[in-house]
Amino acid sequence: MNSIPAPTIEYGTLAPLLVVFGAAVIGVLVEAFAPRYLRKSIHVPLTLLSLFGAFALVLVQVLRGNVPTAPVAMGAVAVDGPALFIWGVILVLSFVCVLLINDEGHFVASAAAVPGSADEEEAEAAGGGHTEVYPLVLFAVGGMLLFPASHDLLMMFVGLEVMSLPLYLLCGLARRRRLLSQEASMKYFLLGAFSSAFFLYGTAMVYGFAGTVSLPGINEAMARSASLDPILMLGLALLGVGLLFKIGAAPFHAWKPDVYQGAPTPITALMASGTLVAAVGAVLRVFWVGLGNLDWNWRPIIWGVAALTMIVGSILAITQTEIKRMLAYSSIAHAGFLLVGVMATFGSAEQNAVSLKAILFYLAVYGITTVGAFAVVTLVRDPGGEAGHLSRWAGLGKRAPVLAGVFAFFLLAFAGIPLTSGFFGKYAVFAAALNSGTQSGDSMGGWMAGLVVVGVVASAIAAFFYVRVIVLMFFSEPAADGPAIAVPSMGTVAVIAVSLLVTVGVGLYPESVLGVANDAAHSLFIR
Repeated sequence: MNSIPAPTIEYGTLAPLLVVFGAAVIGVLVEAFAPRYLRKSIHVPLTLLSLFGAFALVLVQVLRGNVPTAPVAMGAVAVDGPALFIWGVILVLSFVCVLLINDEGHFVASAAAVPGSADEEEAEAAGGGHTEVYPLVLFAVGGMLLFPASHDLLMMFVGLEVMSLPLYLLCGLARRRRLLSQEASMKYFLLGAFSSAFFLYGTAMVYGFAGTVSLPGINEAMARSASLDPILMLGLALLGVGLLFKIGAAPFHAWKPDVYQGAPTPITALMASGTLVAAVGAVLRVFWVGLGNLDWNWRPIIWGVAALTMIVGSILAITQTEIKRMLAYSSIAHAGFLLVGVMATFGSAEQNAVSLKAILFYLAVYGITTVGAFAVVTLVRDPGGEAGHLSRWAGLGKRAPVLAGVFAFFLLAFAGIPLTSGFFGKYAVFAAALNSGTQSGDSMGGWMAGLVVVGVVASAIAAFFYVRVIVLMFFSEPAADGPAIAVPSMGTVAVIAVSLLVTVGVGLYPESVLGVANDAAHSLFIR
């Protein structure tokens, strides 16, 4: 009788992932055994040190040149250059988001209590708090790391669920506007469950066609197939729905404004940055590695989704009167810009590396600017919580000129104004798309040029609502009962300062990040 061979696990290569998950498990044990008054003092250093340690391990692998040349963990995880770059970006974004989470006043004392009830007041008076937020964040971050590095669809589904389930809970823990927060959590859970079901059913369909869930195996099965199998096409459509939901692409975007508005703002910052980075990485992994032999079929669909996403995000943002909803629609538009880069796959391997470099660069600079913008939002407060309505931001430039100036700079970066990191991000993606269309040498070149034109028009529309907020802050008189500016903690100051320095620094010297992204882009595991 043949024995079952033991699995081979490259623990050193997977060390950043294991450190985050290990710290999350320790956090659960802290919740179970540590007294309540000690939990936060243990969780905060544990969470920050684990994220910093995982990032250091990523740097060690890169600097020593220990980037694997083949998938690890029995072919289930691809720790290639793009994965390591995305891991580093997610860990940095998560670290700064934890500094925001550590501030007091964001999370409810007792989520089980009815909003406004005596039980809730008693929990607040007793100084209760949900310290399990920290291990939940670590589990979500671990899922974000696994999701884009998965080399087969089952591992990707595991990463998707590990990333999403903690976020469903975290969205419902806002201290203020409890009903809105709980509504956001429920919507995110229900719609997220639907998207996960689509992804899993699509995985089953693709397995029925290819006989494997390995992404290179699926690609090879399609190369051997003489015709398009209906089961394959249905499976790919279902996979696409699940993935496009996670990045908030239209028409699967409806959850984003409600969830971003209702969730605690530090959790919104984590979702708007880390989750988007992870989801775009997973989209690249599936469409470039798994579906490379079917790009003639999926590219027209992604073209339509990208154009619709850019237009919907930019136009609907103009109608918003709530700052977090406006930033949510801005995030939808940026998801469309990133899909332009996903389209730019036709051409030589070098051209594909240029496109991948542009996407990685965009993810890095957009993520850090997003965290800085939401950090500013946490400081503008009304008696009932954060001052969400745009009318409350009128005259902020006269009440708090430094804070308003920083927020205005972040908005200009979102708009892609020159001398900001956002400008080079959009330029890199659009240039890669145009070059890809030129190299294709057929009608696709015209389609790519048309998509870039749509992107430029959407950027111009988006600039309007960004400038509208800036005008409101600096050219309107502040109301007598205007919002108060909270005294920022050292953590919030650090987050805003780092975000501002990166946004300015990369806007002036983009070569530093572009060089790292370029090195990462040349080691994507296609086979």
